[in-house]
Parts: sequence; structure tokens; C-alpha cells
Amino acid sequence: MATNPTFTISDLAREFDLTTRAIRFYEDMGLLQPQREGPGGRNRVYSARDRTRLKLTLRAKRLGLSLTEAREIIDMYDSPRDTGPQLRKFLAVLADHRRQLEEQMADLMANLDEVKVHEKEARALLAKVEKKTA
Repeated sequence: MATNPTFTISDLAREFDLTTRAIRFYEDMGLLQPQREGPGGRNRVYSARDRTRLKLTLRAKRLGLSLTEAREIIDMYDSPRDTGPQLRKFLAVLADHRRQLEEQMADLMANLDEVKVHEKEARALLAKVEKKTA
């Protein structure tokens, strides 16, 4: 009979290039729920499910989602409910995040345009100064 794979906190830290502190933080946020073994339950034993949840958490983080949003979405996939509501929630979160990114991009573009105007003005002033001293 095949056993389900388990992982130590060090295994996951190495695989995902994280600190053990970061993994414990994700655990505190309710994203991971390792079993406890050893004296006083000091040793964490992570399941394949925990590994998948960590992978999904990091993916959500790369998308710019908050850990709360990540947990809500990941928890939905743990439930046996119909996937329609889950996908609608995921799409709503993604749409909101896309809107935020588009607003940030518009702000950055406006800022970049302003920098270009100031650069042009400064170059013109410098050209006048250098022309007078030549």
C-alpha cells in the first residue's frame, strides 16, 4: 500500500526557496495545517495537500492577491461544493485585481509623462546655460 508523501518545513522551504519563518507565517494565516509530531508536537509534518496549498498561495501572491484573498480562493477548492460559485468568486477577485493594476499602470504612465516633460525642460535650460558660457 502506497503512503501519502509528507514534507518537513525544511523540505518545503528548500523546494519553494522560502524561509521557514515565511512558512510558519502562512500556517498562522490558516493557509497550511501541518500535523504535529515528536516531543510536545514540535515537529511539523506537511501533507501533499499542504504542499499544493503553499504552491497556490505563492502563485496568488505573484498575481498580487492578498493572503486573505488567496486563502478564500484556496479554501473554496477544498470544499465539495459546486465549482460554479468558486469560479465566479475567482473571476471577481481577478477582475478587481486587474482593475487595480490598470489604475496603477495609468498612474505610472502619467508620472512617466511628467518626468519626460521635466527632462525636456531641464535639457533646454542646460543648453541655454552652456550656450552662454561657450
